[in-house]
Amino acid sequence: MDTQSHPKSIELPDTVEVFGNLKNAKRFAIDIGGSLTKIAYYSTVSHRRVIYETEKEDGQSLQSADEDHRVYEVSEGARLHFVKFETKYIESCLDFVQVNLVNTRDKMIGKSIKATGGGAYKYTELLQQKLGLSVDKEDEMSCLIKGCNFLLKNISDEAFMYQRHGNPEYKFQTADPNIFPYLLVNIGSGVSIMKVESEGSYERIGGTATGGGTFWGLGSLLTKAKEFDELLELAEKGDHRNVDMLVRDIYGGDYKMLGLPGDLIASSFGKAMHCHKDRNFNADTQFSEADLARSLLFTISNDIGQVASLYAMMHKLNKVYFGGYFLRNHPLSMHTVSFSINYWSRGQVQALFLRHEGYLGAIGAFLKGAEECDADKYSWLENYAGSSGLCSPIPIQVLSTQGVPVDQLEIDRWESAVAYCPLLCDPANYVPDTVDLTQDTEAREYWLQCFEESVDKFVSRAISSQPHSLTAKERASKFKEKYVSRLYYLKHQPFAYGNLSVRSLLDTIEHCMKEFDFPDPY
Repeated sequence: MDTQSHPKSIELPDTVEVFGNLKNAKRFAIDIGGSLTKIAYYSTVSHRRVIYETEKEDGQSLQSADEDHRVYEVSEGARLHFVKFETKYIESCLDFVQVNLVNTRDKMIGKSIKATGGGAYKYTELLQQKLGLSVDKEDEMSCLIKGCNFLLKNISDEAFMYQRHGNPEYKFQTADPNIFPYLLVNIGSGVSIMKVESEGSYERIGGTATGGGTFWGLGSLLTKAKEFDELLELAEKGDHRNVDMLVRDIYGGDYKMLGLPGDLIASSFGKAMHCHKDRNFNADTQFSEADLARSLLFTISNDIGQVASLYAMMHKLNKVYFGGYFLRNHPLSMHTVSFSINYWSRGQVQALFLRHEGYLGAIGAFLKGAEECDADKYSWLENYAGSSGLCSPIPIQVLSTQGVPVDQLEIDRWESAVAYCPLLCDPANYVPDTVDLTQDTEAREYWLQCFEESVDKFVSRAISSQPHSLTAKERASKFKEKYVSRLYYLKHQPFAYGNLSVRSLLDTIEHCMKEFDFPDPY
């Protein structure tokens, strides 16, 4: 009998949560940007399922052997891992990967790593030295589009509309195989606007030099903030009305003849144009750095939104997806872009964002040439136990010698493609949940409390399902710790993994159980 099939063979999983299952890694890819780096790899994951019944030759079932002799059926699945961290930590993270490539180091020799992003050239020698892989560079834009297509087709609640202070603020879209055509607006240092018509058909139809680099550069000149995230934090605290000239500042109220409301920005930074003419005017006291940062953010975002909406209407497209480090799923940035798109298109164009927009390039680079990951042959599901959320990524320390905060995403492969049920009247818009916990605050608090109060029952059941495992109690304790931390996280960030429902909470239990080798406790 295979030793893995015996209950006493179950061991504690690796304690390191990030870069999980490196010992079974098969292929690597990397997307190196100026500020953030994303490492992707494919690994095999073993799943166990207890065999409760056996069949006679005549087809009748028999109860399995007693608990002392219970055996497990072992199957092997596939998982995609994506880990994101600041590029300044790239050498430390590659050292960690190198040390932990227990089973695959020799197998990697002579193979290549797919690399994209500007840093693919700068860090070629480092990648070869640390991982023993030759570097196969891939076009950045084609990787972004391939990654975007994969997420839109496979990951439920990947795309969403954002309405600041709305109820709900996040409106998620169901996964849809019919995603084309669409516009992808990638906001990096500059802005590229791509029209995507199919998997292999896309073109750059426009863009603008006024992008994230403009915001960062001018922000560094106007304020003492030097880091990108510092500028965003400043902008959250500011009031652009102290710097921008509004319609009412010129006309005393609304300009009704042209349909312009009084609070509309007439001139970005318009109130600063007379600051040097007045000897008593002190710009340092009149304009706070937070006001300047917010005005600058609005200036950049409004221009990007207007350009994107014009291209969308010109090409008769109503879906525009935004990505790039300028956004980083930051609420204020998404709000300004959404407002601009809605205003200039008069509600005809949707501004859509992606939960995992930071991983597009890494996903695309990995999928190029990955035969075992043919997206059309399988279905893919996000592993909630191994993925950080949409907002305020869960802080995880990777290295024992130097703490490196990271964000991560894990996607599990199903061996067959999932299709819509043919009996549904409108399958694309069907939602198999009766209560939306992201919108119903009272129901959300009730169900989160119910699951928290029931966690000891899950722990007890998990332990009793493996009565002769020496590690069952310790693994069950770790399961409880992780699951309860997820529930607390969802209390504060209910949108972290898409629409929150009773179904998704049950899925989270299942994923956490599997992580600690309790795949079939019931």
